[in-house]
Amino acid sequence: MKESTMTNKKPQKSSKQLLHLVFGGELSSLSAVDFKDLSRLDVVGFYPNYAEAHKAWLSKARETIDNAPMRYFIVHLHRLLDPTTDTARKKPTKKKA
Repeated sequence: MKESTMTNKKPQKSSKQLLHLVFGGELSSLSAVDFKDLSRLDVVGFYPNYAEAHKAWLSKARETIDNAPMRYFIVHLHRLLDPTTDTARKKPTKKKA
């Protein structure tokens, strides 16, 4: 049996790493994404795929459910680092006639 070199407890479905950041903080207003105090932002962590980032986001969002101004976000860092990984924005290619 081949030994895994990955440090994560669960194997990834894809061998391509798609880096995500989960962070949050208290908003100054519920109508905009403007943080009350940038020095108090909560950086939850960096994750190798969206599924892991979503689990972390959901956990923090549930912890702060009674605090309406507290919001957590998932940032798709892989899209900033390598725009070719942004599958949500790719347009279908036209067939040549």
